[in-house]
Amino acid sequence: MTATGVVVAFDEAKGYGTVRGDGDGDGAEHFFHCTAIADGTRTIALGAAVSFEVAAGRLGRWEATNLVVLASEGRPRAD
Repeated sequence: MTATGVVVAFDEAKGYGTVRGDGDGDGAEHFFHCTAIADGTRTIALGAAVSFEVAAGRLGRWEATNLVVLASEGRPRAD
């Protein structure tokens, strides 16, 4: 299932961050690693609106995967 949310933290040096889901879910925050950014750039701006999937992570927690930065209309950005 795909969810939408906002990047609330990202440490470029360590390569991980947190995304907060929108109100359509429970608004939970999910950890993500830079390798989960779909366009392969390994960096993402704070406050970026994204779509993502939630999956079981390696450490036994739920993590955000397949992060895609959204255009202002809520659709994937066309590069």
